[in-house]
Amino acid sequence: METPKPQKISPKKTPIPEQPPQERRRNFGEVALGYSEEQAAQEAGRCLQCKKPLCVTGCPVGVPIPRFISAVRQKDFKRAIETIKEANLLPAVCGRVCPQENQCEKFCTLAKKFDPVAIGRLERFVADWDRSQGSVQVPETAASTGKRVAIVGSGPSGLTCAYDLAKLGHNVTIYEALHEAGGVLVYGIPEFRLPKAIVAREIELLKRMGVTIVTNAVIGKLITIEEIRQQFDACYIATGAGLPRFMNIPGENLNGVYSANEFLTRINLMRAYQFPEYDTPVKQGSHIVVVGGGNVAMDSARTALRLGAEEVSLVYRRSLAELPARKEEVHHALEEGINMELCSNPVRILGGDNGHVTAVECVRMDLCELDDSGRKKPKPIEGSEFQVKADVVIIAVGTGANPLIAQSERNLTVTKHKYIVADEETGKTSLRGVYAGGDIVTGSATVISAMGAGRKAAAAIHEFVLHDSQLPAKSADEPPARKK
Repeated sequence: METPKPQKISPKKTPIPEQPPQERRRNFGEVALGYSEEQAAQEAGRCLQCKKPLCVTGCPVGVPIPRFISAVRQKDFKRAIETIKEANLLPAVCGRVCPQENQCEKFCTLAKKFDPVAIGRLERFVADWDRSQGSVQVPETAASTGKRVAIVGSGPSGLTCAYDLAKLGHNVTIYEALHEAGGVLVYGIPEFRLPKAIVAREIELLKRMGVTIVTNAVIGKLITIEEIRQQFDACYIATGAGLPRFMNIPGENLNGVYSANEFLTRINLMRAYQFPEYDTPVKQGSHIVVVGGGNVAMDSARTALRLGAEEVSLVYRRSLAELPARKEEVHHALEEGINMELCSNPVRILGGDNGHVTAVECVRMDLCELDDSGRKKPKPIEGSEFQVKADVVIIAVGTGANPLIAQSERNLTVTKHKYIVADEETGKTSLRGVYAGGDIVTGSATVISAMGAGRKAAAAIHEFVLHDSQLPAKSADEPPARKK
């Protein structure tokens, strides 16, 4: 196909169509509606096609960005999706939820003068085009090696590792603690940002590649890592960091106080927003307070709004400029009417005689000297206490490491906070044949960085099972026996 003639570069990204704020704040449909073919080709035309593409260095999985964008510009969308999938199993996911502004787009040469190329929007467009074509082609896989690999956790890191290992000809089994595969992609990210049908489609592709997925399998309780080691040639631990954190302030035990993990899991995985069609309820308050400033806090606040709340207030101890959430999510939250109580911090949660939440008492914060992270350190202003009315409070101040495996496998080296110690480049742990990556190693991070860890571990596991493992190949028929 002939390459289109160069066009004058627009200084701004091609706008992406969106639902109007007053409509979307009351439904769970996607906010961004995606590019048309013409809009995608127009945005792709902004790419400079650099000989040394710095954008690729900012991508944790190494997507060949200029090549796929060149194909989009030529409207050769089949070649574009094939190019992306050389490195990325989940382009429809990454195009929607990855913080491109801090990764690939941050390094875009065009950004020195104009808006960077909308790499994430183009990736999403290509993935959605592929989905619109119907049946997805199963990637070609190598001949079977007879080697078996167990993967613990079916989030983005585990899925990526499984994909790469299956392509290399290994027999892969994924163990997932919940009743549905997908990890944080299904329990943590709301439908209006990431439709669950997209995740289900990618998981179905893995199954068609021969990957076995065992759900309701809590590793560390029903099955141990040691039992897995006895029956598999290698193991990759990708259990994430899903242990809720609280603030340890008075009133956190009142009725109506949720961790963000529980709140979002009820809504996203258990479909509580469709109650009673689905039988998991969630308290739907009129005045919601969300504590925190990250993407999880934004997801919680915007979800609460869609459940019918009259007012949703987000309490964050720093300023708007320092909110750690993606700029796009903050922009959407403000458009939808989320109230921002900035430079404020909760000191206690108040309740009535019935034990239910009635308000959150906060204190104003003064931003003073810089802390270790380089941000201004908040300091309470004496005598500045005030109250925010609330009948539901959602605590979204971070998560910790899933502790089950660390507690059950004493020979596995972990940090004092129970994160697994693993080599940054290979994922190798202190146990022979056991690798780990994603949030269980790094703490809470991005989907794409977890995927990058999965790719690195897959390469290392491939070398190990073919050249270093002294264990014989196992039968592919028997999963590890569970404890009675």
